[in-house]
Amino acid sequence: MDKNIHNALFNSAYGGITVASHLDDRRQTQDGKFPVKIRVTYKRERKYYSTGKKASQKEWDYLPTAKNTKYLQLKKDIKTSFDLIDDVVECLYGNGEFSFDALNIRLSKGTSDTLITAFKAKIESLETEGRVGTKLYYEIAMKSIIAFKGDTIKFSDITPDWLRRYESHMLKEEKAYTTIGMYMRAIRAIINEAKRAGIIKESQYPFGKDKYEIPNGKGRKLALTMQQIKAVVSYSDGSETTERYRDLWFFSYLCNGINFCDMLQLKYSNIVGDEICFFRQKTIRTSKDKNEIQATVTHEMQAIIDRWGNPDKLPDSFIFPYLQGDETPMQAKKIIADVVKRVNKKMKNIAKAIDIVGFSTYTARHSYATVLKRSGANIAYISESLGHTDLKTTENYLASFEKEERKKNAALLTNFDNQ
Repeated sequence: MDKNIHNALFNSAYGGITVASHLDDRRQTQDGKFPVKIRVTYKRERKYYSTGKKASQKEWDYLPTAKNTKYLQLKKDIKTSFDLIDDVVECLYGNGEFSFDALNIRLSKGTSDTLITAFKAKIESLETEGRVGTKLYYEIAMKSIIAFKGDTIKFSDITPDWLRRYESHMLKEEKAYTTIGMYMRAIRAIINEAKRAGIIKESQYPFGKDKYEIPNGKGRKLALTMQQIKAVVSYSDGSETTERYRDLWFFSYLCNGINFCDMLQLKYSNIVGDEICFFRQKTIRTSKDKNEIQATVTHEMQAIIDRWGNPDKLPDSFIFPYLQGDETPMQAKKIIADVVKRVNKKMKNIAKAIDIVGFSTYTARHSYATVLKRSGANIAYISESLGHTDLKTTENYLASFEKEERKKNAALLTNFDNQ
């Protein structure tokens, strides 16, 4: 470990982690100065922590050699903030437990060791990273927890019994087990970071066998047959809107079951030769290996692009004209959610018209995988085309559809009236 004072004022390094005082010149205050922050860098990711102090560029350059009482006090205050963060980083690194979440939780313990404080630190971190969807998920979970027991819940309060009471509370509110599982996994993620940060002991950990086990709420997954898909894509009520949303759904199905979030962010630069190449936004941040997905541009896909695509076919233009590219992550999230909502409403109407069970944008992905499986495609190929990181994920994904197929086929064995 190396620690010294130089033009950055204070600086430390622990393996691949660096801690440095930093004059944040991205935003100037009204008095012409800049905030002084402590910057932590890990795996090329940077986080900034406020010191509550500010300085002009001239003052910042002067600080390392300053002897004036005023600037000596400023330097001392910055050093106090630096040491607070530096000590936590050193401790986490020494225990092999460093992560930004663990750092945020350990720092928040200085004022409060409550669950909600940790949630807020997590949400702030997600916002900084631009992970809008996950941020909203944690915000909703946090609001539910506050509605249950307020905002002063200590980590020591989170016991298996507390979690069971919270589950009962959500059931009384008619929450589905899928929702309950999501909220509980958010709590578990926060608790895991608290354990790594040393805020709770292993003996206090409330999850696992013989403690509290998170319920697996399985959402209803529907996969259409080839005949049903043909009926969907052939349907028209004469409305251009119906045909546009129907075709977007069909494009999702043909493009390896791409989800709408990824599909609406496709640009013409993603088309390489006769293939569309893209990464799943859902896993690009969390997977060590970044697996690019390739989908062949079929004649049907090209026809959909020609009919509904952005006429400006510059490489940086979105294929489908819903996003402009200058939206904030939150604005982009809302635009995509609105398109999905409208497509789902239209697909529900189509399902009713052709007399099949209602389905959604997700059904395109489910149907893509299942049609390939039932056609004899290799599981490894299906896994790769879906962007799954391992075969087990794909096998589990397909299992729910095949169970429904087995039930349907078993019923045929005693369908005497139609023989």
